[in-house]
Amino acid sequence: MAWTAATIAYSSTLRPERVPRLSRAPHLWLNERMIRCAPLLLIITLLVSGRCWAQDSEPRRWTHLPVGINVVGTSLGVTNGDIFLDPVLEIEDANLETYTVSTSFVHSFALLGKTTRVDVAVPYTMGRWEGQLSGEPASTRRRGFRDPGIRLSMLLYGGEALSRAEFAQTERSNTVVGAALALRLPWGEYYPERLINLGNNRWTLRPQLGVTHRKGDWAYELTGSVFIYGDNDDLMGSRLEVDPLWAVQAHLIRYFNKGRWASLSSAWGDGADQTVDGMARDISTENWLIALAYGLPLSRQHSLKFAWIRGRTQRNDGSDIDSFSIGFTWVLP
Repeated sequence: MAWTAATIAYSSTLRPERVPRLSRAPHLWLNERMIRCAPLLLIITLLVSGRCWAQDSEPRRWTHLPVGINVVGTSLGVTNGDIFLDPVLEIEDANLETYTVSTSFVHSFALLGKTTRVDVAVPYTMGRWEGQLSGEPASTRRRGFRDPGIRLSMLLYGGEALSRAEFAQTERSNTVVGAALALRLPWGEYYPERLINLGNNRWTLRPQLGVTHRKGDWAYELTGSVFIYGDNDDLMGSRLEVDPLWAVQAHLIRYFNKGRWASLSSAWGDGADQTVDGMARDISTENWLIALAYGLPLSRQHSLKFAWIRGRTQRNDGSDIDSFSIGFTWVLP
């Protein structure tokens, strides 16, 4: 998958299915017990909101491209995992299963003599969340658009802007250094009265700095990022503030003949302390990810990418997820 910051906002406050037709209702209504437990509900929402997809693992993001390239892509990703919560919340065996279709577009161009590219991704998700609430089965479903993302990146070193003809004839640097600015837009499906949403109702800005070094058939890539979150001013009537999340990811890439490649990746994220209505909550994020990817060209213009990613929380709460995706890209003539 194009592991672009995908941010499925999840809350494990599930309504028991003994209420007729609840699992097919358009959203979860608040019953009297939920109202009495409102502070806990907010904690639950903050605890798991966005943790599953805040980070990503995307190899070859600093690849040197000729200018004037346009690439259209689509991918299908399947994710399932377990959610871990404080036992006092009486929620057990919470888990999720989602299917995401993402459409993307990449355009490369010259800026200040350097190769620059803009990436746009729009994800659509269908999913089911279920578990045990006070010993009773509970579940809900969601479908809709998640927050779209846009990323502007420039190769600062080793990325001179070259036409397609120059690119094929010019010997390029084995070391590339790049910088990027990614923005997650608060346009995904979001309803303030619902506990489970696909959008986050906030902006997320993500500066990035990366370096790639290639030696023979092997390449080594390192990227550092910081997620800077805007405020969610309408989280069930409250205001959510989140401190920055710091993340780093490393990739070992092996190139084969006929344009094939494979990668082994690892990523780490820490931070994102949260505050509700000015009150600090003992809620933060510490995740470790590992991923495998394989690229298979079908022709000079078409290719497939297969990817698997495993995310594991390093705290007693959070989520453990596994995802698999297959993507298709088309380089426009």
